[in-house]
Amino acid sequence: SVQDEAVDKSNFKKSNQIAFYRRQKLLHPGKSLYRVLLDSVTLSDENVKFQIIHEENKVLLQVEIYEIEGNIFRLKINEASPLRARYEVPDVLIKEPTTQRLFLSHKEAGILVLSSVNEDYKLQVTANPFQIELQSKGETVTSLNSNGLLYFEHLQPPSSDRKPTAQNEEAASDSSKEKQEDLGLWQEKFGSFLDIKAHGPTSVGMDFSLHGYDHVYGIPQHTETLLLKNTSDGDAYRLYNLDIFGHKIHDKIGVYGSVPLLLAHKPNRTSGIFWLNSSETLVDISTKAVAEHTPSRSAAETAKQRAVPLTDVRWMSESGIIDVFLLMGPTAFDIFKQFAQLTGTQALPPLFSLGYHQCRWNYEDEQDVKAVDAGFDAHDIPYDAIWLDIEHTDGKRYFTWDKQKFQNPRKMQEHLRKKKRKLVVIIDPHIKVDPSYTLYAQAKEKGYFVKDRSGKDFEGVSWPGSSCYLDFTNPEVRKWYADQFAFKTYKASTNILFVWNDMNEPSVFKGAELTMQKDAVHYNNWEHREVHNLYGFYQQMATAEGLIRRSSGKERPFVLTRSFFAGSQKYGAVWTGDNTAEWSYLKISIPMLLTINMAGISFCGADVGGFIGDPDPELLVRWYQAGAYQPFFRGHSNMESKRREPWLFGEKSTQSIRRAIRERYVLLPYLYTLFYRAHTAAEPVMRCLWIEFPGKVETFDVENEYMLGNALLVHPVTEKEAKTVTVLFPGSEEIWYDFRKFKRVEDTGTVKIPVTLENIPVFQRGGTVIPLKTTAGKSTEWMIDTSYELHVALDTEACAIGELYIDDGHSFQYLHKKQFLYRKFTFHKNVLSSSCIDESGQYHTTCVVERVIILGFGKQPTFVTASSKDGKKKEVVFTYDAKTSVLTLENLALSVDADWEICI
Repeated sequence: SVQDEAVDKSNFKKSNQIAFYRRQKLLHPGKSLYRVLLDSVTLSDENVKFQIIHEENKVLLQVEIYEIEGNIFRLKINEASPLRARYEVPDVLIKEPTTQRLFLSHKEAGILVLSSVNEDYKLQVTANPFQIELQSKGETVTSLNSNGLLYFEHLQPPSSDRKPTAQNEEAASDSSKEKQEDLGLWQEKFGSFLDIKAHGPTSVGMDFSLHGYDHVYGIPQHTETLLLKNTSDGDAYRLYNLDIFGHKIHDKIGVYGSVPLLLAHKPNRTSGIFWLNSSETLVDISTKAVAEHTPSRSAAETAKQRAVPLTDVRWMSESGIIDVFLLMGPTAFDIFKQFAQLTGTQALPPLFSLGYHQCRWNYEDEQDVKAVDAGFDAHDIPYDAIWLDIEHTDGKRYFTWDKQKFQNPRKMQEHLRKKKRKLVVIIDPHIKVDPSYTLYAQAKEKGYFVKDRSGKDFEGVSWPGSSCYLDFTNPEVRKWYADQFAFKTYKASTNILFVWNDMNEPSVFKGAELTMQKDAVHYNNWEHREVHNLYGFYQQMATAEGLIRRSSGKERPFVLTRSFFAGSQKYGAVWTGDNTAEWSYLKISIPMLLTINMAGISFCGADVGGFIGDPDPELLVRWYQAGAYQPFFRGHSNMESKRREPWLFGEKSTQSIRRAIRERYVLLPYLYTLFYRAHTAAEPVMRCLWIEFPGKVETFDVENEYMLGNALLVHPVTEKEAKTVTVLFPGSEEIWYDFRKFKRVEDTGTVKIPVTLENIPVFQRGGTVIPLKTTAGKSTEWMIDTSYELHVALDTEACAIGELYIDDGHSFQYLHKKQFLYRKFTFHKNVLSSSCIDESGQYHTTCVVERVIILGFGKQPTFVTASSKDGKKKEVVFTYDAKTSVLTLENLALSVDADWEICI
C-alpha cells in the first residue's frame, strides 16, 4: 500500500554518502589558501568590501562585512564574477537590515582592524592567510577561517566546453572515473537514484571558533540532546528537511524542519551564528580545551596557565553563497531579539489554538466528529478544536470533502460553532494528477508545478497516488494558493475552519530519501537543491496569507506546519512529527521543543501519546501532563493505532487527563501573556534553565525540566512507574513554591520529589505573579468572562512582579486599533498594585480579579484593604494558613482594566 512505501527506513543517507560533504572533508584544518588583496578594500556607509584570492585556483571571491544595529555582524562571500547568479535566500529576512558604518582603525603589515561606532567591537582581518577575529572589549569571541576551512566551489562551464582547471584537474588526476564519481561533481548516485548537477559542484563552507565556549545548542530539528555533541567523521548534524516516519532517537539526521541557528553559551556571555542557506547543510562540532592565549607571558607563566574551552563549528552547504550573521548577544535574550530583528517574531496565536486539540488519522465521518465532541462534554474535559486528516477529502484531493462521509460539512461546522469550538483540516502540498480536479487542472494550465530536469511537471507518488507539487517558491503561485482559501472557492469552509500543512518537506514516496529529487526545477530556474529547506516555509506562508485574506485582513490565522525554516514563527505553529508511543519519545520531546523555542519558534509541540503505536494508560497520562505545560498541545494518533480519546483508559486515567487539561485551561492567561511577550519581545515561551539562570553551570545541560516563561519550573515524569523524580532547583538565592499546594520548597539544589499519577511537579518561582482563570470552561471561548485569580509568590525580599495581556483573542484589532490591555502586578512593601504597562492599548472587559493567593507571606495580617483609583476603600476578606505561610484574599471583584491596590 501507499502507506508501506512511506515507511521504508533504509532510504536515508549517512553524512559520508553525501558527495559535497566528502569533498569538503578533503580540506583538512591548516593554513587557508585564501589571502586578502589589500588594495581592493573599500569602505562605505553600508559595508566594508574586499576581495580574496585562492592561491591555487586563482579564483577571486568578494567579501562584504556589515555591522547591523543591535550587535550583529554579517559576512557575505560570493564569487567576484560568477558564471551565473548564485542563489541567495529571499523572504526569510523581514527586511534589509539597517547597517552601521564600520571604521578602518588600523591597516598595516597585512592586518586590517575595523571598529564599530561605539568601539565595543573590533574585527581584525588578517590578509594572509585570510581570517577574521571578532573581539568584544579586547576579548576574542569568535574567529572565522582560523582552521583554514573556508571552502568555495566556483561555478564552471559544463564538461563539454570545459578547459581543464586546477579544480577538475585534481579530480581527474588519477584518471579513474571512479574518483570523479566519488566526488559527485557533475552527478551523484544514491541507490537507484541519479542526481544530475547541471551547474556542477557549487558547495560552500567555513569554520568558526567560539572562544571560551564548551556548550553549544540549537540547529533544530534533530531527535537529539539539548546540548549539541561533538561530531565524528561521517556523523555531522544534518539540516535537510525529510519525512522520516518513526525516526530513531539520538540521531543527527535532519527531520522535517531546519533552522540554521547555533547558540553558544558560557557564564558571562551567549553568542549566536545564523548561517542563512536553504540548501542541504551539515554542521561539524568539536569542543576541546586549549591553552589560554596571552601574548605577554614568560615561559614559566605559560606553563602554569589554565586551559580554556574552545568550540569549533564547521558549516558546509551544498550550494548558494556564504551569508552568515554573528549575533553578539551578550545575553541569550539579546540573541533572541537579534534573531527576531532579522527573521521576525512569533505570530500571536488566536487564543483557541492555545487550548487542547483533538486529532486522529482519521475521524471517520460527521457522526464520529459529533460523537467525539459530545464525549468531551460528557466527561467534562475542555477542548477547542477537532482535526480531520487526509481521509476527510474526496480521494485525497485537498480543498474537497468525501461526499459519503462528510455530506454536510457546513452543518457540522455550525454544530461545532454553537459549542464554541473549531475545526482544523489537513491540506498537503501534493496535488493529485487528475484533469477533472479543478485545482490540478488550473495549476497545470498556469504552469504552477515544480518541473523535472527535462522541463515536464515533476510527478511523484504520495497519498493520492501520482501527484504534482505546487511551486511555492513562486510568489504568483503563493498568491493563487492563498486565494483557494476564500470561502466561495473552498466549498463548505467557514470561518471556524483552520489549516494543517503536512508532508511539506516535501515528502515524495518513491523519491530519493523520500523527497523531491535535487535536480527538479523551480521558479526562476533554480534547482530544488537550492531551495529544499524553504519548501514548507513557503507553503505555510501562503496558507497563513490565505486565511488572513479570506477574512479581509481581520482575523488571525492558525496554521500548523510539519516542515519549517528560520522565520517560520511568523506564520504559525510547528510540531515534531511522527513520534512513537514509547517513554523514550516522551523524554526526547523536551530537548527537541526547547531547541525549537531557542530557534525563534515558540509555538511548537509534540503529538501527545505518540503518533505511532499504542501507549499504555500510564504513558498517555504522563504525556498529557507534559503537553499541558508545553506551547502547542495536541493529541494525535496513526490510523493503525487504537482509538485513544482521553476517556477510553479507565476512570483513574480519565481523571488524571481531565485534571491536566483543566490545569492548562486555567493557566491560559499566563500562557497567552507569554505568547504576547514572544510576539513583541522575542522571548521564548518554553525555556531551558540556563536561559533564566545563565551563570549557573549546573543548568547548562539540563533537559528533563524547563521554565515556562520566567515563573514556572516544570519537570515532566518520563519514567515508567516513577515514585520520585530528581528536580534541580536552580539558584541558591531563589525561593520555589509548589504550584498546586503553595508550600515553599525547603531544600535547594537537587531534590528528590515524590510523585503520584495525579500530576507532575510544577513550581512557581519566588518574585513572580501568575494570572489564572478561577475555573476551566468547555473551551477557551466559554471562559472569556470568567474571573481571574493571581498567585503572588514572594522572593527573599518579599517582592513579586507579573504581567497580564488581554485582547479579543482572535482578530488583528490589537495591532490596527490598539485594542488590548497590558497590565502589571507588583507586590512591594506589603502592597499589591495593578497598573498599566502600555497606555496606548485600550480594551473593555467586565472581568474582575476575584481572588489573590500570596505565597510565602510571613505573618498573619490584622486587616487588609483594597482601594481603587477613585479613592474608594473596602475591607477585604482573607484567610491565613500559618503552616504554609499562605494568605488568601477572597471576593475582591477588582476590575482587570483599572488601577487599584491592596494594602496588607
